[in-house]
Amino acid sequence: MKPVEPIRIGIAGGIGSGKSTVARCFSSHGCVVIDSDALSRSALQQPEVIEQLVSWWGPSVVSVTGSVDRGAVGKIVFSDAAERSRLEQLIHPMIERERAELIRQAAQKGSVAVVIDAPLLFEAGLAGEMDAIVFVDTPFKARLERVKASRGWSEQELRRRENTQIPVEEKRERSDYRIVNTGDVDDLRRQVAQILSEIIEASTQE
Repeated sequence: MKPVEPIRIGIAGGIGSGKSTVARCFSSHGCVVIDSDALSRSALQQPEVIEQLVSWWGPSVVSVTGSVDRGAVGKIVFSDAAERSRLEQLIHPMIERERAELIRQAAQKGSVAVVIDAPLLFEAGLAGEMDAIVFVDTPFKARLERVKASRGWSEQELRRRENTQIPVEEKRERSDYRIVNTGDVDDLRRQVAQILSEIIEASTQE
């Protein structure tokens, strides 16, 4: 018998909004989380990808250990849309294949839902594949403090990177559910539990 397809839930929000934290909350309820950032990091370290990047941008994009220097790559692709597009065309098919395999495995295991934690959920065309999209709503100031602490970014860097994406306000409008992330993890867990319950209930009524 063919496995039942799990519900697909996409996580959207601005950079530093806490999407991964929300995804972990969903995981605690038995959802399978697919971390697109982790898939991207893995794709970037494939030998054929490293070889291609060096041919495009030179050896400076590879660290002394032989792995891709993501910081160096980031400086290139976030200052040049054409180069960013070229990189996406190289690694996105690899990420999509891996994501499809993880969804297949989740279906085999009987998981009720898979949660897609993807920074470019709308930009990469994934939104149309989701059964529900949850927007993580976090004030800009809080997001800036997080990326300063975790990534060493300035406000200028955060705005520069966000300007390469669909505006946060549009992502909010295009989402089905909204989670307010103000730093209270217990409140975050309560919101996730409520929204997951609503999504599952909606799926049974279709």
